[in-house]
Amino acid sequence: MRKLFVVLLSSLSLIACHKDSKAISETITDRTTVPGLNASMVSTVVSDSGITRYRISTNSWQIYDKAIPVYWEFPEGLYLEKFDENLHVDTWLKSTYAWYNQDEETWILTGNVESMNVDSEFFETTHLEWKQRDQVIRSDSAIRITKATSIIEGIGFESNQTMTKYTILNPTGVFPIKD
Repeated sequence: MRKLFVVLLSSLSLIACHKDSKAISETITDRTTVPGLNASMVSTVVSDSGITRYRISTNSWQIYDKAIPVYWEFPEGLYLEKFDENLHVDTWLKSTYAWYNQDEETWILTGNVESMNVDSEFFETTHLEWKQRDQVIRSDSAIRITKATSIIEGIGFESNQTMTKYTILNPTGVFPIKD
């Protein structure tokens, strides 16, 4: 009798799961609003010609492959490292939220956005837009750049994609001037 009860209970569980999964699949009628891939705790490397160039780490990566435009979302942030030819990290970038438009090859990073370039200059802002095709990084938010000998602040920022040649659109604060 006990075995029959366990078998019956198991059968009811399977039927209940089947009914729930059918109900869930019937409620998802618009695939443009549901990620085709939802990955957790991801760390991946990107290589070019067999050489590792980047590492991307995130707690949550969602790919909306049926949306128009197709986009990736990193709701818990993103950490990106770029490697030199000896596989040492020469630049890095992190944010508390990231969004990538695959069709336009455009990244939008928001929240606490921080980056370090090859010259060890440290960048801080709340919004950054990187247009990969144009090889341009922009921000219309407050920006702070900490260099070895000074700190530069302002509102608005434009740069090349390596963040080594940049312009602050509306500088603020005190600036050291050489005699």
